Formats: sequence, structure tokens, C-alpha cells
Amino acid sequence: MIRVVGLVAKYGEAKAVEVAGWLVPWLKKRGKQVLVEEGLSPRGGKSCAKKEIARKADLIVVLGGDGTLLSIASLVERPDVPILGVNLGGLGFITEVAVDELELALKKALTGDVVVEKRMTLEIRVQSRKGTTKKFRVLNDGVITKGARSKIIDLETYIGEEYLCTYRADGLIISTPTGSTAYSLSAGGPILYPSLGAMVLSPICPHTLTNRPIVVSNRSVIRVTLRSAGNTVIFSPDGMEGVVLRNGDRIEARDYGVPVSLVRAPFRSYFDILRNKLKWGER
Repeated sequence: MIRVVGLVAKYGEAKAVEVAGWLVPWLKKRGKQVLVEEGLSPRGGKSCAKKEIARKADLIVVLGGDGTLLSIASLVERPDVPILGVNLGGLGFITEVAVDELELALKKALTGDVVVEKRMTLEIRVQSRKGTTKKFRVLNDGVITKGARSKIIDLETYIGEEYLCTYRADGLIISTPTGSTAYSLSAGGPILYPSLGAMVLSPICPHTLTNRPIVVSNRSVIRVTLRSAGNTVIFSPDGMEGVVLRNGDRIEARDYGVPVSLVRAPFRSYFDILRNKLKWGER
């Protein structure tokens, strides 16, 4: 049963404040406790940090775009907590619900009359030559990319213990099926149905034309070691603040094992979204 609803919003977005202004009393009228992300502050809701919302809410409503949803998804460790993404005007591929659909979608979500999709997340470890390790959880992707003034970089890549290749490219995208319609798609990667258990490696502007994207099982462990000195190379998890990589540093990516639950828009299918938002299949 949903007793506590969390609201997360895009910072500085006037439309988010406007929607939250009627949404909080609407939820309170239905007997729900409302946790509101710090900085949004509509009346009637308890102001909380994102981590507290992720820990306590039974349903999370995201007001913004895909980036806003990604910022909370990595914090939600309970796969039974659905996230309802509300698109406030951008492309919004994983924030599926439009503002004018929100009230009906919420009514359905509060009664459990919605389809909830389990989306795999990745655990990505950045291991430095000095022995330090940083861990990240991503819903979309982890991106290794060179700086603007850097030369092509070499990325020695293994799948498990098997050598795949050494990419000579501007970078490499390690993507989930959910992230296959994000940066990976722009780099020529395939579209994967979001409930699949798989990972995609998509090189960015590879030096060799035969270096095409490849799909591997979610049971695999991807290991990528930077083999370039003197370049500025950055690793970015889900578009968040990046980590500078040094020659010899290694990235490891694997299935995190705890999926994120996304509420599917009750008014359209995944293929409707492909056609309408990506103009997929049009002539």
C-alpha cells in the first residue's frame, strides 16, 4: 500500500513548482504523506533530501526530464518502489507521462492499476592504479570520453577474462537497455527492449570502421583499461559529475542486481514512444 509519496523536481524549473503546488494538496486530500525534495517547498509537504525520499517513499513522482529521474533512480535500493516520471516539456524518453495525464496516471498508480517495468542498473567501479576504488550505480550508462584537446585514446577491453579488443576512439559508452535510446543511440548503438538483461558497448567515433557496437549478456563483467598517457580522459556516470582517469586506470561494469521500477505510461506502449519521440520507422 502506498502511504508515503516523494516528489523530486528539476531545479529552477517554474513548471515543476506550479505542478507541485496543486499536487501536494491533491495527495494530502487522499491521506498520503508527502515528502518534497529540498528547494521545492510547496505547502503541506515535508522537505527532505533525495536520499531520504529514496529511503522512505512508497512511490516517487519525478517532475522534470530524464536527467532528474536518473538523479533519484540510482539512490532507490528497493525494487518494489515505483518511480513515475512526468515530462515537463523536453524529449523525456523515460519520463513518459505528460503533465495533463498526471492526475489520471497518479490515480491508477495509487491503486496499483499500472504496469511497472523492472529496469536493470549497472554497478560501475573506477579502479585507479594507486588502489583506490569509486563505485557508481547507473540506470542509463557510463561514458568514458576524451577531453576536447586530447588525442584518440586506447581502451583495452575484456568481457570477463576474454580479450575483446583495444578500442582506438574518442571514447566508449557502456549502456543498459534503458540507456540504449540515449547517448549510445547517438553513437550508432542498437535499440534494446528495456526489460532485456543485456549491456551494450558503443565506441564513440572509432578510428577503425569495423569497431561496431556489441551487445553482451548482463551476466558478463566488462573490464576497460585506459592505455593512453598525457590525455585528459573523463568517466561520467549517467551524465553526472565525472571522474578523471589516468593511464592504467580500469573501469569494471556489471549488473548491479537491484533493478529500478518505472511506471509505464498507461496511455501508450514502448513502441508508441519510439515512434512519437524518436520518429522511429518514419519514411
